[in-house]
Amino acid sequence: MNADTLKGQWHQVKGGLKSQWGKLTDNDLDQISGQSEKLIGKLQERYGYAKDRAEQEFRDFQYEADRADADMSDTDVTRH
Repeated sequence: MNADTLKGQWHQVKGGLKSQWGKLTDNDLDQISGQSEKLIGKLQERYGYAKDRAEQEFRDFQYEADRADADMSDTDVTRH
């Protein structure tokens, strides 16, 4: 998931973000609005992470989201 994908799929991703980081408020998510740099800033603010830690947390989230998308794609294949 890159920055463009985050913006494009923002409504689908918000729930996952809220599950991953429960301290993010609905107002935070509205402010972030699909912008990865704002998300990283909010992670720093809400969790007290250093910037490098917040960036790593976000990369881990992206990796897991990409993996889940790949798994869904594999199960979408119809087998005869």
